[in-house]
Amino acid sequence: MLRLGHQRNDAAGLILGHLSCARSLLWRGKFGQSKSHLEAGLALHDPIAHRSLVDQIGTHPQVYFEGYLAFALFCLGYPDQAFERSNAAIAESRRLAHPPSLAAGLAQGAGLLSLDGSDAALNERAEELVGVATEQGFPYWRAFGTMVRGWVKVRNRDVTEGMSLLRSGLAAHRDTGAELVAPIMMSHLARACEVAGHIGEGLAHLDDALQIVERTGEHWIAAELNRHKGRLLLQQGHAEAAENFYRKALGIAEAQEAKLWELRAAVSLARLRRDQGRRAEARDLLAPAYGWFTEGFATPDLQEAKALLGEPS
Repeated sequence: MLRLGHQRNDAAGLILGHLSCARSLLWRGKFGQSKSHLEAGLALHDPIAHRSLVDQIGTHPQVYFEGYLAFALFCLGYPDQAFERSNAAIAESRRLAHPPSLAAGLAQGAGLLSLDGSDAALNERAEELVGVATEQGFPYWRAFGTMVRGWVKVRNRDVTEGMSLLRSGLAAHRDTGAELVAPIMMSHLARACEVAGHIGEGLAHLDDALQIVERTGEHWIAAELNRHKGRLLLQQGHAEAAENFYRKALGIAEAQEAKLWELRAAVSLARLRRDQGRRAEARDLLAPAYGWFTEGFATPDLQEAKALLGEPS
């Protein structure tokens, strides 16, 4: 019995180690390494033998493993698998009837959908998250849910209300002492400013987000922040500066093996080339990035890339 107990304790320690490493690697933009730790942790986890881990980390480990794996897969270029994992995490959190796990699962799912997904599904996740967080007194998750609700409003062209919710959510998020995931929400706020025609304010938010990334090492979103900055600079007529930021985004994505971020940067740069009358260069740039994918062809990212490639020369 002692031997079995030691084995269980050793396995629990390994599971916690894999989870800790996976989270750190994910936020640093080392998606492949994070995926390996997440898969190893899931393989070791036994929900019955490792019940005590819930008390140690506050959330059922399987919910975290599945949710983080969804993010890693998404960035690595496997969006279909990513949403399957995210849905599995939420389904598991509902089955467990454990409010902190449900809040974590909903937040991870909403965060993923905020990067790319159905507005209806995103709104449903955000509303439920805010409801659970309010009822249970989870200020961090309530702030996150408020920010996501704001992004939904912006995507539905209710920009004024959306910006208000994004700002209040960011303020509440800061009040918790957290900075993690602030850069992506600041990016959403910058996009809202873009829709409203406030390009200068949008650039300021992106600069603030990039400063947080450099200070904290939260590099997982660095490629997207640079791409968005290039897009706003292009709207100000700074084509050369925009190209530099697109290329920087492309370089970061390639170094991270983040195929989805790479595709987005390639689409932005290819569109710039097309608008400059350099269609052949645009096609040569985008075709390899698009050709790598084996799934996700119904997603907006791949449909946009396919449409751009299909334009007449």
